[in-house]
Amino acid sequence: MSETIVEVHADPSVLAQVVAARLVLKLIDAQSDRGEAGVVLTGGRVAGAVFLAVRDLPARDAVDWSRVDVWWGDERFLPTGHPERNETQARAALLDLLPLDPSRVHAMPATDGPDGDDPEAAAARYAETLAAVAPGTAALPHFDVLMLGVGEDGHVASVFPEHPVGYETRPVSAVRGSPKPPPTRVTLTLPAINTAEEIWLVAAGADKAKAVGMALTGAGALQLPAAGVHGVERTRWMLDQAAATEVKPSFRSLR
Repeated sequence: MSETIVEVHADPSVLAQVVAARLVLKLIDAQSDRGEAGVVLTGGRVAGAVFLAVRDLPARDAVDWSRVDVWWGDERFLPTGHPERNETQARAALLDLLPLDPSRVHAMPATDGPDGDDPEAAAARYAETLAAVAPGTAALPHFDVLMLGVGEDGHVASVFPEHPVGYETRPVSAVRGSPKPPPTRVTLTLPAINTAEEIWLVAAGADKAKAVGMALTGAGALQLPAAGVHGVERTRWMLDQAAATEVKPSFRSLR
Protein backbone atom coordinates (compact mmCIF):
# COMPACT_ATOMS: atom_id res chain seq x y z
CA MET A 1 0.00 0.00 0.00
CA SER A 2 1.26 3.48 -0.87
CA GLU A 3 2.15 5.65 2.09
CA THR A 4 2.12 9.42 2.49
CA ILE A 5 4.73 11.12 4.64
CA VAL A 6 4.77 14.79 5.60
CA GLU A 7 8.09 16.25 6.71
CA VAL A 8 8.50 19.78 8.05
CA HIS A 9 11.92 21.40 8.14
CA ALA A 10 13.11 24.59 9.76
CA ASP A 11 13.63 26.79 6.71
CA PRO A 12 14.21 26.64 2.95
CA SER A 13 17.96 26.09 3.36
CA VAL A 14 17.52 23.06 5.61
CA LEU A 15 14.76 21.79 3.33
CA ALA A 16 17.05 21.93 0.30
CA GLN A 17 19.83 20.11 2.16
CA VAL A 18 17.48 17.33 3.27
CA VAL A 19 15.98 16.86 -0.20
CA ALA A 20 19.46 16.73 -1.72
CA ALA A 21 20.65 14.11 0.76
CA ARG A 22 17.51 12.01 0.25
CA LEU A 23 17.89 12.23 -3.52
CA VAL A 24 21.46 10.97 -3.47
CA LEU A 25 20.50 8.10 -1.15
CA LYS A 26 17.48 7.22 -3.29
CA LEU A 27 19.62 7.02 -6.43
CA ILE A 28 22.19 4.86 -4.65
CA ASP A 29 19.46 2.52 -3.41
CA ALA A 30 17.85 2.32 -6.84
CA GLN A 31 21.15 1.40 -8.47
CA SER A 32 21.75 -1.21 -5.80
CA ASP A 33 18.34 -2.76 -6.54
CA ARG A 34 18.06 -2.32 -10.31
CA GLY A 35 21.53 -1.42 -11.57
CA GLU A 36 20.32 1.99 -12.72
CA ALA A 37 18.12 4.86 -11.59
CA GLY A 38 15.58 7.26 -13.06
CA VAL A 39 14.81 10.71 -11.69
CA VAL A 40 12.30 13.29 -12.89
CA LEU A 41 13.33 16.86 -12.15
CA THR A 42 11.31 20.00 -11.58
CA GLY A 43 12.14 23.70 -11.71
CA GLY A 44 11.76 26.71 -9.46
CA ARG A 45 13.49 28.32 -6.50
CA VAL A 46 13.54 25.30 -4.22
CA ALA A 47 14.65 22.98 -7.02
CA GLY A 48 17.54 25.31 -7.79
CA ALA A 49 18.62 25.21 -4.16
CA VAL A 50 18.37 21.41 -4.15
CA PHE A 51 20.57 21.15 -7.24
CA LEU A 52 23.24 23.32 -5.62
CA ALA A 53 23.04 21.25 -2.44
CA VAL A 54 23.52 18.01 -4.40
CA ARG A 55 26.49 19.58 -6.18
CA ASP A 56 28.15 20.29 -2.83
CA LEU A 57 27.43 16.89 -1.22
CA PRO A 58 30.52 14.65 -0.96
CA ALA A 59 28.16 11.66 -1.05
CA ARG A 60 27.12 12.53 -4.61
CA ASP A 61 30.22 10.65 -5.81
CA ALA A 62 28.71 7.40 -4.50
CA VAL A 63 26.16 7.59 -7.34
CA ASP A 64 27.16 6.10 -10.68
CA TRP A 65 25.87 9.04 -12.67
CA SER A 66 26.52 7.26 -15.97
CA ARG A 67 23.64 4.92 -15.05
CA VAL A 68 21.10 7.62 -14.17
CA ASP A 69 18.30 8.61 -16.53
CA VAL A 70 17.26 12.25 -16.08
CA TRP A 71 13.79 13.38 -17.13
CA TRP A 72 11.71 16.52 -16.61
CA GLY A 73 8.17 16.79 -15.34
CA ASP A 74 7.46 19.87 -17.41
CA GLU A 75 9.16 22.53 -19.45
CA ARG A 76 8.59 26.05 -20.67
CA PHE A 77 8.35 25.82 -24.46
CA LEU A 78 11.20 28.18 -25.26
CA PRO A 79 14.49 27.97 -27.20
CA THR A 80 17.32 25.79 -25.97
CA GLY A 81 19.39 27.61 -23.35
CA HIS A 82 16.68 30.13 -22.51
CA PRO A 83 17.11 31.15 -18.85
CA GLU A 84 13.47 30.34 -18.05
CA ARG A 85 13.75 26.71 -19.17
CA ASN A 86 13.93 24.19 -16.34
CA GLU A 87 16.61 22.34 -18.27
CA THR A 88 18.81 25.44 -18.35
CA GLN A 89 18.51 25.89 -14.59
CA ALA A 90 19.32 22.25 -13.86
CA ARG A 91 22.28 22.13 -16.23
CA ALA A 92 23.86 25.29 -14.87
CA ALA A 93 23.42 24.36 -11.21
CA LEU A 94 24.25 20.65 -11.36
CA LEU A 95 23.93 18.48 -14.45
CA ASP A 96 26.83 19.94 -16.44
CA LEU A 97 29.11 19.20 -13.49
CA LEU A 98 28.20 15.51 -13.26
CA PRO A 99 29.61 12.60 -15.29
CA LEU A 100 26.24 11.83 -16.83
CA ASP A 101 25.78 9.87 -20.02
CA PRO A 102 24.46 12.57 -22.42
CA SER A 103 22.19 9.99 -24.07
CA ARG A 104 20.44 9.49 -20.71
CA VAL A 105 19.64 13.18 -20.14
CA HIS A 106 16.21 13.52 -21.71
CA ALA A 107 15.36 17.19 -22.06
CA MET A 108 11.91 18.13 -23.27
CA PRO A 109 11.94 19.60 -26.79
CA ALA A 110 12.59 23.30 -27.30
CA THR A 111 11.16 25.68 -29.88
CA ASP A 112 14.39 25.50 -31.90
CA GLY A 113 14.14 21.70 -32.04
CA PRO A 114 12.83 19.50 -34.85
CA ASP A 115 9.19 20.35 -34.05
CA GLY A 116 9.68 24.09 -34.23
CA ASP A 117 7.01 26.04 -32.38
CA ASP A 118 4.47 23.17 -32.35
CA PRO A 119 4.03 22.12 -28.71
CA GLU A 120 1.69 19.25 -29.59
CA ALA A 121 4.37 17.69 -31.79
CA ALA A 122 6.96 18.31 -29.09
CA ALA A 123 4.77 16.56 -26.52
CA ALA A 124 4.30 13.58 -28.85
CA ARG A 125 8.05 13.42 -29.40
CA TYR A 126 8.72 13.32 -25.66
CA ALA A 127 6.14 10.57 -25.25
CA GLU A 128 8.02 8.60 -27.92
CA THR A 129 11.29 9.17 -26.07
CA LEU A 130 9.74 7.87 -22.85
CA ALA A 131 8.34 4.79 -24.60
CA ALA A 132 11.68 4.06 -26.29
CA VAL A 133 13.37 3.70 -22.89
CA ALA A 134 10.46 1.87 -21.23
CA PRO A 135 10.69 -1.88 -20.70
CA GLY A 136 8.76 -4.18 -23.02
CA THR A 137 5.56 -2.64 -24.32
CA ALA A 138 5.23 -0.13 -21.47
CA ALA A 139 4.66 3.52 -22.36
CA LEU A 140 6.84 4.84 -19.55
CA PRO A 141 10.19 3.95 -18.00
CA HIS A 142 10.68 3.34 -14.29
CA PHE A 143 10.80 6.60 -12.33
CA ASP A 144 12.45 5.95 -8.97
CA VAL A 145 11.71 9.45 -7.78
CA LEU A 146 9.71 12.27 -9.34
CA MET A 147 10.16 15.72 -7.84
CA LEU A 148 7.44 18.36 -7.96
CA GLY A 149 7.15 21.90 -6.79
CA VAL A 150 3.75 23.09 -5.60
CA GLY A 151 2.36 26.34 -6.96
CA GLU A 152 0.45 28.88 -4.92
CA ASP A 153 -2.65 27.74 -6.81
CA GLY A 154 -1.88 24.07 -6.19
CA HIS A 155 -0.52 23.29 -9.65
CA VAL A 156 2.16 20.67 -10.15
CA ALA A 157 4.42 20.39 -13.20
CA SER A 158 2.36 22.40 -15.72
CA VAL A 159 -0.98 20.88 -14.73
CA PHE A 160 -3.00 23.88 -13.57
CA PRO A 161 -6.33 24.00 -11.73
CA GLU A 162 -9.37 23.62 -13.99
CA HIS A 163 -7.13 23.51 -17.08
CA PRO A 164 -7.89 21.05 -19.91
CA VAL A 165 -4.58 19.26 -19.32
CA GLY A 166 -6.05 18.01 -16.04
CA TYR A 167 -8.30 15.70 -18.10
CA GLU A 168 -5.49 14.31 -20.26
CA THR A 169 -4.87 10.58 -20.30
CA ARG A 170 -1.88 10.64 -22.64
CA PRO A 171 1.47 10.65 -20.79
CA VAL A 172 2.66 13.98 -22.18
CA SER A 173 0.62 16.99 -23.17
CA ALA A 174 1.08 20.41 -24.66
CA VAL A 175 -0.18 23.27 -22.52
CA ARG A 176 -1.54 26.38 -24.15
CA GLY A 177 -2.87 29.36 -22.23
CA SER A 178 -0.96 28.64 -19.03
CA PRO A 179 -2.06 31.04 -16.26
CA LYS A 180 1.63 31.50 -15.47
CA PRO A 181 4.02 32.81 -18.11
CA PRO A 182 5.17 31.64 -20.51
CA PRO A 183 1.78 30.55 -21.82
CA THR A 184 3.00 27.57 -23.85
CA ARG A 185 4.53 24.53 -22.14
CA VAL A 186 4.96 20.76 -22.30
CA THR A 187 4.14 18.62 -19.29
CA LEU A 188 3.81 15.11 -17.99
CA THR A 189 0.16 14.49 -17.17
CA LEU A 190 -1.19 13.27 -13.85
CA PRO A 191 -1.52 9.65 -15.03
CA ALA A 192 2.16 9.65 -16.05
CA ILE A 193 3.28 11.37 -12.86
CA ASN A 194 1.43 8.82 -10.77
CA THR A 195 3.47 5.93 -12.19
CA ALA A 196 6.55 7.07 -10.21
CA GLU A 197 7.74 4.82 -7.40
CA GLU A 198 8.10 7.86 -5.15
CA ILE A 199 6.72 11.36 -5.64
CA TRP A 200 8.25 14.20 -3.66
CA LEU A 201 6.25 17.41 -3.36
CA VAL A 202 8.66 20.10 -2.19
CA ALA A 203 7.35 23.48 -1.06
CA ALA A 204 8.72 26.44 0.85
CA GLY A 205 7.17 29.74 1.83
CA ALA A 206 3.95 31.03 3.33
CA ASP A 207 2.47 31.56 -0.14
CA LYS A 208 2.30 27.76 -0.54
CA ALA A 209 0.63 27.05 2.81
CA LYS A 210 -3.01 27.23 1.68
CA ALA A 211 -2.48 24.94 -1.31
CA VAL A 212 -0.51 22.44 0.76
CA GLY A 213 -3.15 22.38 3.48
CA MET A 214 -5.98 21.89 1.00
CA ALA A 215 -4.13 19.16 -0.90
CA LEU A 216 -3.72 17.18 2.32
CA THR A 217 -7.37 17.46 3.31
CA GLY A 218 -9.15 15.96 0.33
CA ALA A 219 -9.30 18.64 -2.36
CA GLY A 220 -10.20 17.42 -5.85
CA ALA A 221 -7.45 16.84 -8.40
CA LEU A 222 -9.04 19.05 -11.06
CA GLN A 223 -9.46 21.95 -8.65
CA LEU A 224 -6.06 21.37 -6.99
CA PRO A 225 -3.73 19.14 -9.02
CA ALA A 226 -1.31 18.70 -6.09
CA ALA A 227 -4.07 16.71 -4.39
CA GLY A 228 -4.15 14.25 -7.27
CA VAL A 229 -0.57 12.98 -7.23
CA HIS A 230 0.35 9.76 -5.44
CA GLY A 231 3.51 7.70 -5.76
CA VAL A 232 3.10 3.97 -6.31
CA GLU A 233 5.03 3.24 -3.11
CA ARG A 234 5.36 6.59 -1.38
CA THR A 235 4.28 10.22 -1.56
CA ARG A 236 6.58 12.45 0.41
CA TRP A 237 5.62 16.05 1.21
CA MET A 238 8.78 17.97 2.10
CA LEU A 239 7.98 21.40 3.50
CA ASP A 240 9.53 24.25 5.40
CA GLN A 241 7.74 25.61 8.44
CA ALA A 242 6.14 28.48 6.55
CA ALA A 243 4.60 26.17 3.96
CA ALA A 244 3.30 23.84 6.67
CA THR A 245 1.30 26.31 8.74
CA GLU A 246 -2.04 24.89 7.50
CA VAL A 247 -1.02 21.25 7.87
CA LYS A 248 -2.57 19.61 10.91
CA PRO A 249 0.04 18.09 13.25
CA SER A 250 -1.71 14.73 12.97
CA PHE A 251 -1.02 14.72 9.21
CA ARG A 252 2.74 14.84 9.61
CA SER A 253 3.07 11.06 9.61
CA LEU A 254 0.29 9.91 7.33
CA ARG A 255 -0.13 6.26 6.32
